Amino acid sequence: MEVRIKILFTSLCHTDVYFWEAKGQNPVFPRILGHEAGGVVESVGEGVTDLEPGDHVLPVFTGECKECAHCKSEESNMCDLLRINTDRGVMIHDQKSRFSINGKPVFHFVGTSTFSEYTVVHVGCLAKINPLAPLDKVCVLSCGISTGLGATLNVAKPKKDSSVAVFGLGAVGLAAAEGARIAGASRIIGVDLNANRFELAKKFGVTEFVNPKDYKKPVQEVIVEMTNGGVDRSVECTGHIDAMISAFECVHDGWGVAVLVGVPHKDAVFKTSPMNLLNERTLKGTFFGNYKPRSDIPSVVEKYMNKELELEKFITHEVPFSEINKAFDLMLKGEGLRCIIRMDA
Repeated sequence: MEVRIKILFTSLCHTDVYFWEAKGQNPVFPRILGHEAGGVVESVGEGVTDLEPGDHVLPVFTGECKECAHCKSEESNMCDLLRINTDRGVMIHDQKSRFSINGKPVFHFVGTSTFSEYTVVHVGCLAKINPLAPLDKVCVLSCGISTGLGATLNVAKPKKDSSVAVFGLGAVGLAAAEGARIAGASRIIGVDLNANRFELAKKFGVTEFVNPKDYKKPVQEVIVEMTNGGVDRSVECTGHIDAMISAFECVHDGWGVAVLVGVPHKDAVFKTSPMNLLNERTLKGTFFGNYKPRSDIPSVVEKYMNKELELEKFITHEVPFSEINKAFDLMLKGEGLRCIIRMDA
């Protein structure tokens, strides 16, 4: 059930940096990072029937076996067999790595390891896409952009002319804002501690900005006042527990829905008054925007092909593979959104 992929374009996501820094998780070493990418099938292993050499694919850090209870459920994308596992550095089939140097294994990362000219991926973690789609653009759909977009379109589901608050204006948050723009929201309020992000966010439909540092009171109170009772929907894309609580407490009673996207510290605890729920506010979580990788991501690529979704504005830098460290430097400095890494150079 394995497929060998020639990677043509990959991009750097903050998750790669987080695991490269090896903070707060079990470090696996040596390993090949990278998980946001686009490539072409080079060869297929035993049991693979729905891909063949030459197919264009996006590798995804989570999977879809199509057989477990989650895959058979219309409501879930959290496949029992292939859901993300950050500790596993080997293939499922034989618990061995497909990479080695001088006879010693080099480990995999979230089943993808795209910072490599070739990689081996389980068939269930590959979305087969339109071969006409430019891989240097749609590769960003294999992680962050789909996560933010789906959090809004599939989970928050804002109505036309509604109000949406987005916490965190990095690539995922701006993808959530883009989802609100596509859904026809009339007020999209961006919340971020970094005021430098506000100008760029206007391109993604953000209409108003709130910097919590500018106020003495909690940001949820500021938003409730701005919106005459609270926003209709909020999407939290930072992973900071205070922002999560603010995102929930800033939605309107009676119909407000808050969606959590950012991954918190493992010891974080969410605290709020139960009355906030009893007053008919809803709190939801999402994983990869509730998209099933094989079934749904091809249609997100088609949204780009039909010009419903813009991807170019997410791509702010491009480097050849030999200069991949520049992509890390840009992300550590907080410059730009997505940096495309070209494998052929």
